[in-house]
Amino acid sequence: MRVDFDPADMPRNDFYKLLTATVVPRPIAWVSTVSEDGTANLAPHSFFSIASVTPPVVQFSSVGRKDTLRNIEATGEFVVNFTPEELFEQINDTATDFPHGVSEFEAAAIESEPSLRVKPLRVAASPVALECELHSTLRIGDGTVVFGRVVHAVVSEEVMVDGHPEISKLRPLSRLGKNEWGTVSGVRELARIRHDDWRGPAADR
Repeated sequence: MRVDFDPADMPRNDFYKLLTATVVPRPIAWVSTVSEDGTANLAPHSFFSIASVTPPVVQFSSVGRKDTLRNIEATGEFVVNFTPEELFEQINDTATDFPHGVSEFEAAAIESEPSLRVKPLRVAASPVALECELHSTLRIGDGTVVFGRVVHAVVSEEVMVDGHPEISKLRPLSRLGKNEWGTVSGVRELARIRHDDWRGPAADR
């Protein structure tokens, strides 16, 4: 038996909790921006994915109009910093609703470094950073989807194996439901099957 939920008959926050508990795990975009007056901003956004490879475009959604979105609209630039398990508490610190004009880098004592192609700072301890220029935005209900063209990527040598980022070294954090966060506890490998090699459904093999 299943339980039915109609979003039209539920309070907004109740259905939000249902969505975020079932669309899991969600990768986190730790987005750094800078305001027009030069204040650095850093905030995690867990509605994050890849939109295109050619050109390379990543996307994240801002629910509500937050400093991240306002800064990107004003300057046209941002950085997506990777969220490793070792920075768990710092990432959560930057989700605090600090007053407008407060830099999360300073408030949470997070070391920064200059970016190569854009003005927003990178998180120095993050093993991967994607420097982005604004491609476009799309307003949907109470959210705004931000599309950023990746103009530069940097990866720490410490997480590379044979020239490729290694999941066991990256140790990514993800968001789950409620106040839950996910870590990588096990990885399974299974190659995609070509049609020429198809042998029927897995249950029949």
